[in-house]
Amino acid sequence: MYGKNVPDDFYEKIQHRLYQRIGQELGMAHRVLDLGCGSCELARFLRKTYRQRVTGVDISDGNLPRRDHPANSRAPMRCIKGNAARLAFLRDGSVDAVVTTWALHEMDDRPGAVAEAYRVLRPGGKILIVDFPKGSLAQRLWNEDYLTVPGARTLLTAAGFVRVRARAIHKKQVMLASGHRPANTGANA
Repeated sequence: MYGKNVPDDFYEKIQHRLYQRIGQELGMAHRVLDLGCGSCELARFLRKTYRQRVTGVDISDGNLPRRDHPANSRAPMRCIKGNAARLAFLRDGSVDAVVTTWALHEMDDRPGAVAEAYRVLRPGGKILIVDFPKGSLAQRLWNEDYLTVPGARTLLTAAGFVRVRARAIHKKQVMLASGHRPANTGANA
């Protein structure tokens, strides 16, 4: 438990592979919302590698980049200060995918953030949560309030997501959880 046999720099070593996995998991999503984006590193990667239009939101503007739309970019990126549980600037169903990386455990209102992700996702859209699971190396290093894998499943299911999956990957040091907003099934759906 607590990643005893895992080096302290483990997360830095897997970052590029993890970003590639996130890109693959998001597939052909065109409009991506990155909740808890920090310095927008993932947003930059997704924009450059997958040509996705990315909006990053973070509660703190301390690490947000000053310039969001590089002149040579075909896929715009914005990184703005905001609360993941209150995304009033986004319309219902306006994004194809929502991702949060290393941030859900930091959010004061996790159910509210997941509910907002559900609201802004288009029918059939996907949420992807990447975080440290309880009992991982992160627990030893930073000892924050991390979710368990079953806890992530419960959080997504309670918000209305379907096809929910959650598992520990990368030597059980990373939790990957996903779900989909149900697709419209008829005129009244």
